[in-house]
Amino acid sequence: MGAAPTTPTTTTGTVTVTTTYLHLPDRTAFRPAFSDNPDLSVVQAREPLVPFYRFLYRTVGEGVTWTERLKWSDAQLGAYLALPTTTLFVLHYRGTPAGYVELDTASEEPDTEIAYFGLFAAFRGRGFGKHFFSWGVQRAFDEGAGRVWLHTCTLDSPIALVNYRARGFVPYRTTTQDEAIEQGEQGE
Repeated sequence: MGAAPTTPTTTTGTVTVTTTYLHLPDRTAFRPAFSDNPDLSVVQAREPLVPFYRFLYRTVGEGVTWTERLKWSDAQLGAYLALPTTTLFVLHYRGTPAGYVELDTASEEPDTEIAYFGLFAAFRGRGFGKHFFSWGVQRAFDEGAGRVWLHTCTLDSPIALVNYRARGFVPYRTTTQDEAIEQGEQGE
């Protein structure tokens, strides 16, 4: 007789998270790093479907503890994606989705928030992140942003903060708090 199948379980722990808020107060501070790789392209998701967004969010967020949007219902996420202030761009490498950037102009006008940005793990370490991030920042300014801002935390990839600062972003606020983290464990 075979062993009983295992079922995934979830445990909750607490971790101290430091969040750093950064901004480019104006376009003159921007230090882009574009690639001339012809296999990279960016496509705007003009009608982003909830399952597609969840795929992007989960795939980018693997290993860096992105969980906030996973808690949203399909109706909540669909309503958010339909807002005229939410814009989603997908990076493709040789026709395959490689990451996304989500711009949000709902905050203080004429500011644009980079709400989410990231690459799939398979495409990290190739210089695509600095190119795509630069692309997103330039797009925000081209669309009329007076200031572009974002936040990152110690749950994100450590290279994220390095990339943001290299593009000219400067920290303007830091917070620290304890957060509950759900961690999947495989039962034995």
